[in-house]
Amino acid sequence: MVKELIVKYNELTAEQFIELWQAVGWGEGPALEQTRLAMEHTLFRVSIFDGDKIIAMARVIGDMGLDYYIKDVVVRPEYQGKGLGRMLINEILKFISENGIKGTDIFVELCAMPDKIPFYKKFGFDFNEAQRLMLFQKAK
Repeated sequence: MVKELIVKYNELTAEQFIELWQAVGWGEGPALEQTRLAMEHTLFRVSIFDGDKIIAMARVIGDMGLDYYIKDVVVRPEYQGKGLGRMLINEILKFISENGIKGTDIFVELCAMPDKIPFYKKFGFDFNEAQRLMLFQKAK
């Protein structure tokens, strides 16, 4: 049962981030210190609460000029299918539009699991010829 949805900007904490990470079954989650640093350096964070319970989040990283990257779009499983993901993406696109250089085109990227691609296509996202490469580098 939904109490009262509250949207917050740039208030998502590392603890809330990890809580949602675990709620969707992505494993234990990153280290708390690592997540705190990530939250500090995120350009924009949007989170949705049902009363005082964190139920959804998304964030944007980038250079504030040419490129923005959408990260960690997460909605608790029991709240999926209720339009919260759409709310998150709309808030992010609004932030990018309002903070980009007026009149310029801005490259907005994201990585999605195959089953989530139809969702992102509704916003106009599409594939290009690039392949995603990744490496987990151990910090010393």
